[in-house]
Amino acid sequence: MTADEIRAIVAETIAEQRKIHNEEADTTALQTVTMILKSFGIEEEERLELRADFQHLRRWRKATQQAGSYTIKAMITVIVSGFVGMVWLGFKTMLGK
Repeated sequence: MTADEIRAIVAETIAEQRKIHNEEADTTALQTVTMILKSFGIEEEERLELRADFQHLRRWRKATQQAGSYTIKAMITVIVSGFVGMVWLGFKTMLGK
């Protein structure tokens, strides 16, 4: 048996072991996540509902942030408009006398 044949056999064996290990790790991770969700009272069948709930919460959060941004912009606009109006009235009053 040559060194190249031995290397090929070893590489094939290692690749197979990695594949088996990855499949076991995936299975273990899936089981762990399922157990954690069940401990919170979330059944596997409710996954789609839970996903929809999280999407709704994300949309609500983004809408709230956007509303806050618009509120701040509106407040700044009102303050600046009031200041400009005061300056204009003062200037108009000075010219009227």
